[in-house]
Parts: sequence; structure tokens; C-alpha cells
Amino acid sequence: MLLGGVFALLYQPPVKTEEIYSQALEDMKKGDYSNSYYLFSKVSFLSNLKPIAIYHQAEAAHELGDDNAAVKQYQLLFNNYPRHALSVRAKYLTAQEIIFKNPKLAQKYFTEIVNKYPNTDYGIASEYYLGVMLINKYHDNEEMFPLSEKNDAENYFRHYLKKAPTGRLAINACENWLGLKKEINGDDYLLMAKSYYLFGDYEKSKLLLSNTQLAESWTLDVLVSYALKNYTRAKYLTEIGLRDYSNYVSDEDLHAVIDKYISFTNKNRLQTVVDLISLNPQKGKDYLLNLKCRSVKNIDQPACYSGLYLKYPNGQFSADALANIFFQKYKEHKYADAEKIGLDYLKKFPNANSTPKVMFWMGKLYEKTNDYSKYNTYYSNVITKYPDSYYAYRAYLHLNRLQSPIITNYIIQSPVTYPYRYTRKNIIVKLVELKDFDVISELYGDDDFVKSWVLYKKGDYAHSMLVARDAMEKISDKPDKYDLRWRLVYPVNYYETVEKYSDETGVSMPLMLSVIREESYFDPLAQSAVGASGLMQLMPSTAFEISHRYGLGMTSVDDLFNASFNIKLGNYYYAFLKSMLEGKDISSIAAYNGGIGSLKAWQQSINYNDTDEFVEQIPYEETQNYVKKVFRSYWNYIRLYTGNN
Repeated sequence: MLLGGVFALLYQPPVKTEEIYSQALEDMKKGDYSNSYYLFSKVSFLSNLKPIAIYHQAEAAHELGDDNAAVKQYQLLFNNYPRHALSVRAKYLTAQEIIFKNPKLAQKYFTEIVNKYPNTDYGIASEYYLGVMLINKYHDNEEMFPLSEKNDAENYFRHYLKKAPTGRLAINACENWLGLKKEINGDDYLLMAKSYYLFGDYEKSKLLLSNTQLAESWTLDVLVSYALKNYTRAKYLTEIGLRDYSNYVSDEDLHAVIDKYISFTNKNRLQTVVDLISLNPQKGKDYLLNLKCRSVKNIDQPACYSGLYLKYPNGQFSADALANIFFQKYKEHKYADAEKIGLDYLKKFPNANSTPKVMFWMGKLYEKTNDYSKYNTYYSNVITKYPDSYYAYRAYLHLNRLQSPIITNYIIQSPVTYPYRYTRKNIIVKLVELKDFDVISELYGDDDFVKSWVLYKKGDYAHSMLVARDAMEKISDKPDKYDLRWRLVYPVNYYETVEKYSDETGVSMPLMLSVIREESYFDPLAQSAVGASGLMQLMPSTAFEISHRYGLGMTSVDDLFNASFNIKLGNYYYAFLKSMLEGKDISSIAAYNGGIGSLKAWQQSINYNDTDEFVEQIPYEETQNYVKKVFRSYWNYIRLYTGNN
């Protein structure tokens, strides 16, 4: 009998093991932790699910208030499965639990985590707890707290704040550090002030900043002043900071305060930038010159970008400057000059943000000069090297001699799946099938695509898409279109609803899906600062007008947060724009963002020969980028879900 029981624990048919595990998970979700604990204990020791079952046992014990049992299970996990990905978490949670019960052992565990996993979330948090434990050691005898150990505690808190300024323990780290009652230098006050600012405690941040050197802290002081609505101080600090202290701060911080200054000024953008340039900053003038070039009229941009490039030929904005100089030469029909500049650009900047733009326009140049071989090569190279870009889309249209921006109105619905193709032997297969999403996130959380997939499975479509989008942007050589990760970047959420109302209104279904993606990231509750609401970000006044025009039955602003109704209104609004703009989709997308009035003014004022030239010269930067982003999404939807490439 005994041997039979042992054998049952050692061996179970895999199907039986998965049935037990699945039921245990269901019980946990229902709050039946006792039965869940029992069932997880029945998972066979020969199964690769066993260490995860032990982990879940510990969780169940904790929920039942039996922390001693939880610790035993965690210890069983990291002692018997030291290389398992959950072991570090189990050791961390154990150390947290026994801080007061067995401080020496807790210190041992935290130290082991710091030494072995220094830059993980657990390693960083363990440093915080090691600092706290030093404080606890002298809690009842503070006068005996030696300076050497205070310094050790300070180092732990400093390391934590440097690595995790917005970590959940950051403010606790600051409070404990300040409570050490020892001399603190200005750099450390600045470090703490940053965390208080990021957590929204602006008054405390301001207080700590009073102990810092202005040369090093002025950028944060500016942001704090804006947050406290002390605009006079923010303006003053920005101006003297740029003039006298710009060399002491990072480019990122410098650009942030410049952008903030511009957004809060009463003057027009160009004049504000010119005023800041007149301060003659030691650093940041290239950023200001770039802002100036983006703000001047189209006719003045060539000279501005030429000046920027000549002055900063190797600066971080030189690639964009040279790309704009190249485009202007093309616009002036100076094709020989444009060709020379374009070739020089591609040699110097083979992988800059503006490289696909230059490659595409080189194709346009050779198309203009009837050099078939070269324009075919450049268009093809854009598609090959930058397959998901707006310029790949435009290159595809030119290569295939397509006049309409709409290649197709239909795509095939394909579900978001686990983002990697795997074998049946992989543990992830079982966890996916068993829907143990939290453990998947814990085991593979360092992979942003897995993180995105877990968020998707939990219904957080907006966050899921953004995580996947940012992860894909970091990949220089993009995977082929069959790679499952693309479905997370371009999911076909609300497919049936979008299809229904696009068919009803006669607009392009994948284009409307693209508008939703760019407007709200598939968040039905999205709302902008100016009141645009829902999936397709409609202004209430516009929505009511469209509803009245077509008899759609809108009764309340809250209707905009109903996903289906918002999509219906958005499709009808887009169809209305198309009817007003001769059925042109590029113009209609531009008007969706910038308004019909602005669009018609641009069409009158811009000198252009075709759609490509018009889009490139839309003077309102937000709208120009919007058009490119929407049609980039459109291109990717049809590329991924119809077979175009």
C-alpha cells in the first residue's frame, strides 16, 4: 500500500497530471485554497510541472494564512530545484517572510540573490531589504549603530534608487535613508528628489532639491516647478540653466525641459525656439536648431537644415537634416545634386531613422529619370530592409504601379497566439494549454513578447500592443511576416465589428482597424486631454453631429465608450470625410486628424506634384506623422493577414 502510494506520486500518466494541475488552478481562481493546496501536492514528482505545483502550494498556503507552510514549500522548491526559474522568487519571498523570525537566514538569502542576480527585480529589491535589516538590527539601540554599517545601509538604498527610481520600494528607501541621520551629499539628495518627483510628491522633491547644487539639479527643479505651477521659477531656471549649466546635465533631461518650456509659453513655437537659441547654451543648441528647422515654413527649411548639418555634421540630428536637404534637391528637380547627396547619406547613415525615407526617394528619383534597374532596386531594398515601414508601403505601390492607396479592403482574421513556435516537449506548451498565465509571465517575463501575450490573454489589449510594438522596434533585422510576434504588434481586435460597419459604410476595413490602433491602441475607455473618446477617439460634438446626420441614435457622451457604437460612429464619420474629399483616403486620414479646413488650406499652400510629396510636406507635424503611422499600420495589416509583402 505504501509502495503503491509512493509510486503514484512518482509516476502518473501525463494526462492525469494535467487534469489534477488544471483543477488545482481552477480551485485557486475560485478561492478554494485548501483543495488547491491538496491537489497540487498530488502532482507527480516525475512531471516537469512539479516545481511549479510546489510554488502554487506555497501561494495557496499564504492565502490560507499559514506562512510557515508557505516557507516550507518555497524552501522545498529552491533547495530541490535550484536552477528552476521560480527558485529565485521562492527564495526572495522566503527571505521576506523570515526577516523578523530568522534575520540571519533572511540576510543569507537576500545576499545570495544580490550576488547571483544583481540586476534583476529580485536582486534590486533584496538590496533594499538588506539596508532595512541593518536598520532593524539597531532599532532598539540606535546610538550603537556604527557609521560603517550606516554607510552599508546607505549604499544599499543608493543602489536601489539608481536602478529602480520608480520601484515600489523607492519612497521607503528614501525615508529609511533620510532616517539614518547621517550626512548626505548633494548627488544623493538629487537621487531621492527624483524618486519623490516621479511618485508625485512635488513638495518633498522641492525640499530635497534645496540641498543640491543648482548646476546639476536645475532640470529636475524646472519639472518640479511646473508641477507646482510655479511657472515664473520654471521659466527663470530654464533660461539660466540653458545659458550657464547645460553642460552639467544629460541630453535627455535637457531636451525634456526645453520641450516643457515650449509647451507652456504664450509665444508661438518658432519665436520661443529662437529666443532659447539666443541664450547661446553650452549644450543643446543642435536640438534647438532642429526644433527651429521643424518649425519654420517649408520654403525656409532647406537653408535651416543646411545650417544645422554644416554646424553639426556628426550630431544626433545630422541624419534627419541631410535627409531633408536631399528631399529639397529632389523637389527642386536638381536630380544630379539629389543623387549625390542621397548616395552620401546612405553611405554615412545606413541605419538611421530617416534611412528608409531616403532609400524610397532615391527610388522615386530614378523612376523620374527612367532608370528602371535602379528604381526597382531601391524600392525592393526598402521593402526588404524595412518591411514594416510606411516607405515599404509606398515602395510597394510604386513597384506594382498602383494608383490607389488602398491595396485591398479585406484581411483574414487570425488569432493572437503564443508568440513563438514550440515543440510538444516544451513546458511552455503545457502552461499555455493550462492557462497558467501568471507563472508564464514569471518564468518568461524578461521576454517582452511573452509579457505582451500574457497581457493580451488577460484582456489588456492596449498595454499588450504597446509592449509588443516597442519590443519589435528594438529589433534591427525584422523577422519575416509569418513570425507570430507580429500578431501582437498588429492584432485584429474587434474584427467582426469593424468589418460590419466598414461594409455598411463602404470604407476600408483594414484602414479603419489601423485608425483604431493608432488612435487608442485598442483601449475602448481611452480619452484624450481635449476630450476625444473611445476606440476611434471621437470628439463628443463631432460624434453627436454624425449621429444626427445619419440617425445613429447617440444619446450620451458615455455612448462613446461603448466599443461597438464608437466603431460605428467612427466609420460613419470617416465615410463622411471621404464624401467631402472626393473619396481620397490619404486626404481623409489627414482630415481625420487635422480637420477638413486645415487639409484644404494645406492643399492650397503646398507645392506638390503627387501624394508622396504632399504627405512629406504637411506643415503640421502631428498630422504628417499620423498619416504615415495609419498607413504604416494599414500596410502591415494587409502584409501580415493577406500575404502581400
